[in-house]
Amino acid sequence: MSSLSSEAAFQQVRSLLGSDRVREPDDRETQAAFAIAEPRNDDEIAALVQKCESDRVGLVPIGFARTASQIRRQPVAFGVSLAHTKRIVAYEPGDMTVIAEAGLTVGELNDTTAKSGQRLPVDPQMPSSTTVGSLIAAAHAGPLRLSEGTVRDLVIGIRFVGQGGRVVHGGGRVVKNVAGYDLMKVLCGSFGTLGIITEATFKVRPIPEGYRVAVAPHERAESAFAHARALHDSLSLAHLEVLSPGVALACGRPGKFVLIAGITGSHSEVRYQADTIKGITDNVVEFLEPEEGNRTYEWIRDFDPGAHSLAARVALPPAQLQSFLTVCDAEFIAHAGSGVAEIFATVTSPSTTDLLAKWRTEARRAGGHIRVLHCDPSERSSIEYFDAPNATALNLMRRLKSAFDPSGVFNPRAFVGGI
Repeated sequence: MSSLSSEAAFQQVRSLLGSDRVREPDDRETQAAFAIAEPRNDDEIAALVQKCESDRVGLVPIGFARTASQIRRQPVAFGVSLAHTKRIVAYEPGDMTVIAEAGLTVGELNDTTAKSGQRLPVDPQMPSSTTVGSLIAAAHAGPLRLSEGTVRDLVIGIRFVGQGGRVVHGGGRVVKNVAGYDLMKVLCGSFGTLGIITEATFKVRPIPEGYRVAVAPHERAESAFAHARALHDSLSLAHLEVLSPGVALACGRPGKFVLIAGITGSHSEVRYQADTIKGITDNVVEFLEPEEGNRTYEWIRDFDPGAHSLAARVALPPAQLQSFLTVCDAEFIAHAGSGVAEIFATVTSPSTTDLLAKWRTEARRAGGHIRVLHCDPSERSSIEYFDAPNATALNLMRRLKSAFDPSGVFNPRAFVGGI
C-alpha cells in the first residue's frame, strides 16, 4: 500500500470529483485522513474507490470521524464523508420500515419517525452526531441494547460501494444476498474495512407509552449487582445500569454505587413494574420525574470517555461482570443485564499499557474481550484498540477481507489483527 502527501491527496480528489468535493480535515479528522472527499452519490464514491484501487492508496468512510480517529494510528489518503447523502429515501409507518442514506444521523432519522409515534430503538452515544453508516459499521449501541437488541437486529437491507466501485445490495427489497453472504451481519461491526455503506433499511418500533427511571444507592457493589440480577430476572427492563461511586458522583448522585433501572410500557405496566422494583429493593428506591429521568438516561448514554487517560468497553457473560469489575479496580458504567461495561481510569501507576494488559488478562479469564475507547495521545502507538480473537476467527475475518477488498484499500490496518 503506497501513501500520498496531503497536497497530492487534494489534487487527486480535485481532478476526479471537482474542487468543491474536497476539503481539509478538521482537528478530529486529521488522525483519519489527509484529505476529506465529499461525494454526492454512489457514482462519485465508486469513482474514488476505483482510483484508490488503481493507485493503491487507502480510504476510510467517516461520519463525524469519532471512531475512525480512535482506531487509526496514522491517516490514510482519503476520508470519505457522506455529509451530502443524508436523505430519508422511503418511510412506511404502516409497514414500520424506513430507508435512509448513510449520512443521515440517528437523531434526524428519529425526528422523522417520531411524528408517527415510532423510533429506531438503538441509542448510540450522541445520536445527533452518529450517522446511519457509522451506526452500522461501528455497531454502536447504548443502554437500550438490553431490551431492543443492537443494530444487527434492526437492519433488514443495505447498500454499499465495494470492490471495483461496484454498488452492492443485500436484504431489504432484494430476494437473495450476494454470493450467499448475509451482508447486513457481515457489515455490522466491520469498521469500514469491507466497503462504504451508502444506504440502509431498518425496522422501526413504536415509542413506548410510558417511561420511568428508578434509582437506588448502595454502599457496596455486591448489593447493587445482587439487586440488578433480581430485577433482571423478574422484569423486562428497558435498561439496567450500575454506576461506580466516581461515575455516580459525576452524574449528580451520591458517591455510592448506584443502581439505575429504566421501565417502559403502558401506564399500567409501568405502575406494575415500579411496584415490583420497590419490593425487590426493599423500598430503598427513588423514581425520578420524567424530565430528570430522561436527563439521567441521556447522561449515561452520552458519557464521554475522553476525560480519562484510559477508557475501554468490556463484553463478557453477565454473570462474570461484577467479579471482573472488582478485580480491574476502575470506575465504570455497567450495563448489568447485557454483560457490557465501560471502564475508566486516570492512570498514574501502573502505566497505561500495564493497566490495559491487566484488564485484558482478566477479561479473557472471564470469557470476554475488551475494546479500547480512548487513551492518552502519547500512548497511541503502543496501544492495540481491539483484542485479538482466536486463530480460527481471525483466519475467517482475513478471508472475508480478502474476498471483499482484495486491493486492501478500505480502512487498511486499523481493525482486528491489522486487517
